[in-house]
Amino acid sequence: MTSAKKKLFSFREVIIYVISLLLTALFLYWAFKGVNTTELWDNIRSASLFWLLMLVLFQMLAHWFRALRWKAIMESLKPDVSSLNLLGAVLIGYGLNNVVPRMGEVARAVAVGKTEKLSKTSILGTVVVERIIDMSVFAFAVVLSGWIYEGDIYSGELSWLKLTLEIGTLAFIVLITGLILLIRFKERFSDLATSWVSKFSERSANKLEELFHKMIVGFSTLKTKEAYFKTVIYSVLIMLGYAATSWAGFYALGMEAKYSVLGFGAAWIIMSISAIGVMIPTPGGIGSVHTITKSALLMLYSIPAELGLAFATFQHGVTYLLHFVVAGAFLVYFKFKLPGMHTGDMINLEDNGQQS
Repeated sequence: MTSAKKKLFSFREVIIYVISLLLTALFLYWAFKGVNTTELWDNIRSASLFWLLMLVLFQMLAHWFRALRWKAIMESLKPDVSSLNLLGAVLIGYGLNNVVPRMGEVARAVAVGKTEKLSKTSILGTVVVERIIDMSVFAFAVVLSGWIYEGDIYSGELSWLKLTLEIGTLAFIVLITGLILLIRFKERFSDLATSWVSKFSERSANKLEELFHKMIVGFSTLKTKEAYFKTVIYSVLIMLGYAATSWAGFYALGMEAKYSVLGFGAAWIIMSISAIGVMIPTPGGIGSVHTITKSALLMLYSIPAELGLAFATFQHGVTYLLHFVVAGAFLVYFKFKLPGMHTGDMINLEDNGQQS
């Protein structure tokens, strides 16, 4: 009864969400400013149904490889974890991120915690590991894009890309160093943090100590050479799946026929750069992806603003709706599979799972 009366979002979370909506509005204004919307929608309406379906297929393959990579990361927690349950959790996470930025990571951990009877906090540690891997892979993808592109990819209006990559690399190094120190000196770090918190609340100190233990379990899951190998292979396949999604988007709008430069290499480059838009805290990357993708196509390949924005709107719109539909389907599936589970449970981080 008490849990049902809990506030779904705190005041701080509401403020952050309002800021993300304002960012969305700002980016959408930048994206659509001065664009002939009639020409934009004409480009989208003429999209090929076959290539739309191929786009969906490539996107789902990328998500399937992500679920398999997550399974490899979770191997030490539970070797026989269901790949289908992981796929469902991944898509529920994407579906929720479409509405509330970053909440999907919590939902993923909760979904697997309920379906696999594992500690949700420990699983959240594996989600953090996966996000760190994503940061590394996307940084490499941007660097690789610089080699693929015939010219200086960091010049002109995309000069911010080099600075973004440098700052991101520095932040990644700091994060990795912090995690290594946390795992290496976990007892000392845990004792120091809990002793300080215990001065204010003994109960909070006990919860913090338990949280540290479970997070470290999540961070320490990659233990075997086979797990590392699988993680690398699946990471490559995920990126190829995302690039193929952009490539299918080119064909869906007939862009490859008008501009011969828009091959798979260009799809890789646009995928890598537009991914930065997803990292900006807007719901589902709305606005930020549109602005960055349109600018990249215009600056790198001289694609007219209307066509570039049509591509961004079409691809983002298809994947956005796909995530909603499939996430909803998995929520229904889990509801029947786990009697008594409610949709609201997906965003409840209270850890009542079992530690395996």
